[in-house]
Amino acid sequence: MALLMLENNIPIHSVVAFDTGWEFPAMYDHWRLFEQKTGLKIQVLKPEKPYTYWMLERPVMPRGGPKENKQVHRIGYGWPSLRLRWCTRWKCSGIDKYQKQVGNAVSCEGIAWDEQHRAKSDDAKRYPLVEYRITEKQALKICRNYGFEWDGLYDVFDRVSCYCCPLKRIGDYRLLRRYYPEQWNQMLEWDAAMNPNRGFKGYKTVHDLDRRFACEDRQTKLFNHKPINRKEAI
Repeated sequence: MALLMLENNIPIHSVVAFDTGWEFPAMYDHWRLFEQKTGLKIQVLKPEKPYTYWMLERPVMPRGGPKENKQVHRIGYGWPSLRLRWCTRWKCSGIDKYQKQVGNAVSCEGIAWDEQHRAKSDDAKRYPLVEYRITEKQALKICRNYGFEWDGLYDVFDRVSCYCCPLKRIGDYRLLRRYYPEQWNQMLEWDAAMNPNRGFKGYKTVHDLDRRFACEDRQTKLFNHKPINRKEAI
């Protein structure tokens, strides 16, 4: 989106990225490369407290009743979910706060032409990729033509978000475990620290998924095993 805006001389006040702390390491390298190639400085925003605090440490009070009579219900929100996307709330509020400081700013979001149903009718927002009818596939090709590769992230995943996002497809976690074991092991560590653990996806914990994938790996090795040659075995 930013490259398209530069090509069409659309004024850019700020390029904003919100660092959740859950980004792939390659994404930080990508931000630096983007600055080098475009000459634009990325305004990196961060949450007031680390996401791990909200997930594992924050005292959560039950709803209803006088505040003075409430006792701590549990510690930490746990993994984000469709019903409790606290991670998205902090991200959006941080970006909105920055936009208000700019004054009369129009937020440009990278929603592509083939996902235009996500675009909202709002005078304070623009969707350049939708305006120029650029699909996700075309957008990725444009970026690669400029030399952006994200260290192969888009060779593994169709989409890239926080590596521990519970809203991914199951297949993405399988790929994460296979190609990014350091990030997967970090998820296992956080998963073990949750008490109680209400689950990561579909009421399954990360450890549940890990056992499932390990079982799948064993089955794959079994069925791909070369049959024994009887003459060699005798």
